[in-house]
Amino acid sequence: MTNYRDYQSIRKICVVGCGTIGASWCAWFLSRGFFVRAFDVNAGQSVVLRAYLLHAWPSLQQISAGCGTVDDALARLSFSTELEDAVSGADFVQENLPEKLELKQEVLRRLDAYLSADVVIASSTSGIRATLLQATMAVGARRLVVGHPFNPPHLIPLVEVVGGDATDRAAVDWALGFYSFIGKVAVHVRKEIDGHLATRLQMALWREAVHLIETGVASVADVDASVVHGPGLRWAVIGPALSFHLAGGPSGLAQQLAHFGPSVQRWWDDLGAPRLTDALADQLVRGVDEEIGDRSFEQLVAERDTALLDVIKVRYADAKAHVHAESPGIQQ
Repeated sequence: MTNYRDYQSIRKICVVGCGTIGASWCAWFLSRGFFVRAFDVNAGQSVVLRAYLLHAWPSLQQISAGCGTVDDALARLSFSTELEDAVSGADFVQENLPEKLELKQEVLRRLDAYLSADVVIASSTSGIRATLLQATMAVGARRLVVGHPFNPPHLIPLVEVVGGDATDRAAVDWALGFYSFIGKVAVHVRKEIDGHLATRLQMALWREAVHLIETGVASVADVDASVVHGPGLRWAVIGPALSFHLAGGPSGLAQQLAHFGPSVQRWWDDLGAPRLTDALADQLVRGVDEEIGDRSFEQLVAERDTALLDVIKVRYADAKAHVHAESPGIQQ
C-alpha cells in the first residue's frame, strides 16, 4: 500500500484536458492557491482557458475568501501541449478528456509512466468505470480514482469518488480527504456503476420529466418550474431520504413509509419509461426553445450562475471560511 502525499505539501496540480470541465477545475484550483499546469493537445485552448478564468474569477471572489486577483492566479498558471512537460513535478492530476475510453486509457497509461507512485490521478469521467480506465496502466493503476465533479466544478461543491478493481483503498481515502481539504463536498461511491451516483439520480428525474412531457401531463416550462420552485428548493438543503423523514413528523421515516408505503409503491409502478425517438427529441427541443424565449446562451448561463452564487453564499458561508483557512491559499 502506497503512502500518498500529505495534503499540506500539495502545491502543483496538473489538469489534463482544458475543455469546459478542465477549465472550470483550473479556476477552482487556482482560487485555492495552487500552481496549475494545464495540458491540452490543442494550443488554441490556452486562449480559451484564459478567457474562461477571466469570466469565472469575479464569481470565485464572491465564494472563495482570500483567493486574490485574477492576475495573481494567471501568474500561477502554465499551459503546455506536451503531456510529459505539463505533468512534470505535479503533486496531483485531474484528467478531463472527452468521454472516449481508448483516448483516456492511452493518456492514463502515459501519465502512469511519467508520475511518481505517490501521486494520485483522478478522472472527471461522467460515467466510465474506473476499472476500465485502469486497463492500460501498469503498477500505477492502484492510484487511479474517478473524481467526478458536477458542472461547473468551480461553483458546484459535489465530487464523487469511485475506485476500480485495482485501486488502493488508501487512494480512495486520500482523494476523499483531498477534495474536502480544498473546499469540495466529496462522497464515496462504494460500488462501480455506469454514471456513478448523482448523474443516475438526475437521469431518473429527467426520465420521468420526459415521460410527463411526452404524455401531455405538463409542458417543458411547467416541468422545469415544478422542480425549481418546489423540490429543488428543498433539495438544496436536505436530500430525498431526509425530506421523507421530516415529512413523517416526529415519528420520522418509519411513520411515513407505514402510512404512504402502498401509495409510494403504486407511484413507482406508474413511472414512465420513454424511448428517445426523433419525434420526442423534437418535442423536447421545441419546448425548451419556448421556455428560453429570446434569451441568449450567454444570458442563460449568467442567470444560472448568479442564482447559484446566491444559494452557495448562503448555504456554504460558514464552511467556506473554515475550509479556506486550512487549504494552501496564496496568502500563506
